[in-house]
Amino acid sequence: MPHFVEVSALIIFCLALAHTFAGKRIESLAVRHPRHAGLFHFLGEVEVVFGLWALILCFIIWAVSGSNAAVSYLETREFTEPLFVFVIMVVAASRPILELVTQIVLRVSVLLPVRGEVASIWLSLSAVPLLGSLITEPAAMTLAALLLRDRLFTTLVEEKWKYGALAVLFVNVSIGGTLTAYAAPPVLMVTSAWGWDTVFMASTFGWKAALAVLLNATVIVALVARQIQASSRDGDGAPPRNVPFGVTLVHIGFLIAIVLNAHHAVVFIGAFLFFLGFTQAYERYQSPLLLRESLLVAFFLGGLVVLGGLQQWWLQPLVRAMDAHTLYVGATGLTAIMDNAAITYLGSLIEGLTPEAKYLLVAGAVTGGGLTVIANAPNPAGLAIVRKGFSDEAVSPLWLLIAAIPPTCTASLAFLFL
Repeated sequence: MPHFVEVSALIIFCLALAHTFAGKRIESLAVRHPRHAGLFHFLGEVEVVFGLWALILCFIIWAVSGSNAAVSYLETREFTEPLFVFVIMVVAASRPILELVTQIVLRVSVLLPVRGEVASIWLSLSAVPLLGSLITEPAAMTLAALLLRDRLFTTLVEEKWKYGALAVLFVNVSIGGTLTAYAAPPVLMVTSAWGWDTVFMASTFGWKAALAVLLNATVIVALVARQIQASSRDGDGAPPRNVPFGVTLVHIGFLIAIVLNAHHAVVFIGAFLFFLGFTQAYERYQSPLLLRESLLVAFFLGGLVVLGGLQQWWLQPLVRAMDAHTLYVGATGLTAIMDNAAITYLGSLIEGLTPEAKYLLVAGAVTGGGLTVIANAPNPAGLAIVRKGFSDEAVSPLWLLIAAIPPTCTASLAFLFL
C-alpha cells in the first residue's frame, strides 16, 4: 500500500476518534435543526462513526490506487470477529437465554445479605463478566448490559453513577475474560504464538482479574445502593417462566455451538441461520431479536478492522521501542485509541520479548479495555444496549474515560502487585 494511503489512513483514524468524542454534540444539533434531525442522529451514532470513516478510506484507496486495490485490501481484512459479535449478541439476548440467566441471578441474589435488587446489580457487574471466560466476552457483555439496563441504567439513578457503572462493566468484562485462553480477543491473539493455555491464564492472570472484578463491582454498588429503587423483580424467588425447558435447551445448544466455533465464520453463521429458523418456528416463546443494535455494533467493529489494518506502520515500531514496564503503560494507553486485540497482535509479531514483557503487554491491553468504547470489542455491544438510559441517549466519551480511571487503577494494581 502506498505510503500516502497509510498516512491518509492515520489522519482518517484520528478524525474518526475526534468524531467519536463529538458524537453527543452532533446529536444535540438535531434539536436545533429539526429539518435535518435524521442526518444528525445518524452522524451522532457512535456505532456508525468508524464504518463511515472506513468508507471514506476506501474511496481514497480507490482514487489513489484504483478499485482493484481497494477491493484487494478489503479482502485481506479479517471480519470474523465483527460477524461473531453480531451473532453472539443476537443469540445471547434471545428471550430464553436472558430469562434463564435472570432466574439464576435472582435465585443467587436472595442468598446475599443485601436487598435483592442491589444483589442482582452486583452479580451483573461481577459474576456475569467473569462468566465471559466461558461464554466469551461479547456474550457476557450482552447479558450483563441487558440485566443492568432496566435495573440501573433506565432508572432515576444520577447520571454520574451510571457512567461509573458503565465504566466498571467495561473494565470488568475486559479483564474478566482472562481466566481462559479463548474468551478474550487480546488474549486469543497471543496464545498460539506464545504457547499460553487456560491453565497458564488462570494461574497467571485469572485470579488477579477475579479479585479486581469483585472489588470494582463492590465499590460501585456500595456507592449507588441508596439510589437503587426496589422493583417488581425483588422477591423471594424468580418470576414464573413461560418458556418451555426444551426451547431453552435448544437455545443453549445454539449458544454453545457458536462459542465453540467462534473462529470459524462459515460454521457459526450457518448455526445462526438455523437459529433464526428455530426462533421463527417457536415465535410465541421469543421476544423481538436484538438485530438493529447487533448490526450497528458489527458495523462499528468492521469499520475499526478496515481503519486499523493500515495503522501497523507506526504502531508496531512504537510498541517495539518500549521496555517491559513502559510497554505496560503504553499498551494501556494505546488501547484507549486502538482495539486491545490489535495491540497484542502487533506485540505477538515482535521477536525476543521476555516473559515479563509478554505478561505486561497483555496485562496492559486488558487493563485499558474499559477506557473508551473502542478499547475492547464487546464495549460497543454494551453501549448499544444501555445508551437509552443516558441523557439524549448518548454517552460522553470524556466522562466515560474519567469514570473508567478508578476501576482501571484497581485492575492495574492487581496485575502489577499481586
